[in-house]
Amino acid sequence: MSVSTGTTAEPTAETTAVPPVAPHRDQVLRPHAEDAFAAELAALAAHDDRPRPAHWKLSPWAVATYLLGGTLPDGTVITPKYVGPRRMVEVAVTTLATDRALLLLGVPGTAKTWVSEHLAAAVSGDSTLLVQGTAGTPEEAIRYGWNYARLLAHGPSREALVPSPVMRAMSEGRTARVEELTRIPADVQDSLITILSEKTLPIPELGEEVQAVQGFNLIATANDRDRGVNDLSSALRRRFNTVVLPLPETAEAEVDIVTRRVEQLGRSLDLPAAPDGLDEIRRVVTVFRELREGVTGDGRTRLKSPSGTLSTAEAISVVTSGLALSAHFGDGVLRAGDVAAGLLGAVVRDPAADRVIWQEYLETVVRERDGWTDFYRACREVGA
Repeated sequence: MSVSTGTTAEPTAETTAVPPVAPHRDQVLRPHAEDAFAAELAALAAHDDRPRPAHWKLSPWAVATYLLGGTLPDGTVITPKYVGPRRMVEVAVTTLATDRALLLLGVPGTAKTWVSEHLAAAVSGDSTLLVQGTAGTPEEAIRYGWNYARLLAHGPSREALVPSPVMRAMSEGRTARVEELTRIPADVQDSLITILSEKTLPIPELGEEVQAVQGFNLIATANDRDRGVNDLSSALRRRFNTVVLPLPETAEAEVDIVTRRVEQLGRSLDLPAAPDGLDEIRRVVTVFRELREGVTGDGRTRLKSPSGTLSTAEAISVVTSGLALSAHFGDGVLRAGDVAAGLLGAVVRDPAADRVIWQEYLETVVRERDGWTDFYRACREVGA
């Protein structure tokens, strides 16, 4: 027989634990697209009188406007999220309104993930139904898993089932995202075939299935330099409409992209705006484009290309790091010395071969270029 002692048990860590408080939206380092651009999405929805597919938050026209930018009748400015061919964006948006999934293909740094996130945010109002592809991604990440405590205690049941982001998107009529599809093992990739062709996800353990409701679709991204890692089967590739995202066509377009993203990142990191930073951005973009294309901008000098991709995303990283250096260890003005170290790290991936290419570029191109003396000296000092 148990006897009460009349005393109160000491509180334990379990009984006194306080649920974590979600950070305020302003404190989040990188808000989801639907949160960061909530005002623009709401303004578009208010002015959007065009037909919307089932469960879409916006019409296809408004989704394209959200990505490419524009001005609404009341003067609201929609900032561009992607700078590229309009027709390509329209094809991507239209694909999501059909029964075919969308595959965004391109070299690293062509904004595949960025476009995927913003498409999902504009179409479904939720970009978080995400499967990140890696060599270790299991089939459960695409289909479903189990709460093993409940499974052992009560056997297979709906309560014990843990839906994947794809299953949730099917049930709710939303857009799911699969990043780096070709990084996922081939047998796991093929678990998407029935989902995309039959719009059904069988659950044999329960003798049930989940049927996709209207509005469901899937966006996958893949790096076309990963061919041969885990190539898509022909059966799976047929289920996708492929849109290739190109590198920026012109230097001015790339400068515009880098400038916009650096400003956004600078605000999120509380970095001061860099006055006169445009000149350094132009130089970084020029170096990246020339080494990437293997020829100088005037077409007169052939160049060797290093092993790295030298993508627009890497240019954004170099400039953002330079901005942080100038803010914390300089006078707040973005200068050549602030971007030189980042440039060296981006170009020289192979210490042997890439360093020779970089030194040759400095001596034959940068050194002879008018107005680039400070840039040449800064890069030489960093590489010494």
